[in-house]
Amino acid sequence: MVRTQIYLTEEENTAISRLSKVLGGGKSQIIRQAIDEFIQKRESSRRLNALREACGMWADRTDLPDFRALRESFDRF
Repeated sequence: MVRTQIYLTEEENTAISRLSKVLGGGKSQIIRQAIDEFIQKRESSRRLNALREACGMWADRTDLPDFRALRESFDRF
């Protein structure tokens, strides 16, 4: 782990202290968990946006085969 320092408002410090007592962990643990959740949410959002942007990007291509027909030809009954 890497040691770092941050500044908290009085309200943030009070809330984190209260959470650490309720959850039974240290303040550092609460802060690390919050940072992990923030990063995971941002990365998931970024991936979702990239997928949305890529959706349909080949829709107007005329040089590609008809993939629906191609898939149907592989269907086995």
